[in-house]
Amino acid sequence: MSPKRIIAALDIKDRKVSKGVKFDNVKEIGDPVELAKKYEKEGIDEIVLLDITASNEKRKIIKDLVEKVSKEISVPFTVGGGLATVKDIVEITESGADKVFINTAAVENPNLIREASQIVGSSKIVIAIDAKKDSTSNKYFVYTNGGKKKTGLEAKEWAKRCENLGAGELLVTSIDTDGIRKGYDLELIKSIVDNVKIPVVASGGAGSVKDFYDVFQIGADGALAASIFHFGVYTPLTLKKQLKEMGINVRI
Repeated sequence: MSPKRIIAALDIKDRKVSKGVKFDNVKEIGDPVELAKKYEKEGIDEIVLLDITASNEKRKIIKDLVEKVSKEISVPFTVGGGLATVKDIVEITESGADKVFINTAAVENPNLIREASQIVGSSKIVIAIDAKKDSTSNKYFVYTNGGKKKTGLEAKEWAKRCENLGAGELLVTSIDTDGIRKGYDLELIKSIVDNVKIPVVASGGAGSVKDFYDVFQIGADGALAASIFHFGVYTPLTLKKQLKEMGINVRI
């Protein structure tokens, strides 16, 4: 079985790494290039860069920033935010991204997943699913435009459709648990893991070693975190060493 992946998230707003709670109250953290280098040195497996306002502001991603980060790191690097066409996706992979992720554009034009995967390969196409539980139906629905717009798509059904269209991986974020450091939304993650065969990366809510342990136990292939690394709660290496002691297969 492949080792479980620990992934650091760099959410970009106004060219700086920023972090919010439940997709709101966003505060500036620091320079993306320096943080990417720091996390690689500290043992991170992958880095994800998200231009968090690109889709909502209907603008292109900051390509030169992607180039700067990719030149400074050697770990796998995934980029998303504001990618709306196959041309955008190809440009970002040519700028140094190993993988791209799309959310809003995929929901608005699902055929983009098939077209993009045929051109750059499924392994490079990650679908980001931002989901929130509906209190009336108790179902998880997909949100787009940086968590601002609710769709009628049920998260686990959309995940399966993305897999069928050619996505190589899913990045699943719970808006309900984002930034609060009280654990991943295990119910959401498990519903998707059980419904697809492609790798699922969990996002939103990591606060302790146990949170990573729990999400790996239910079948997540990777776990993404931001706050615990940004605020020095753990380094990737200290986190991995503790997970290793708990019996989780991680790369040290």
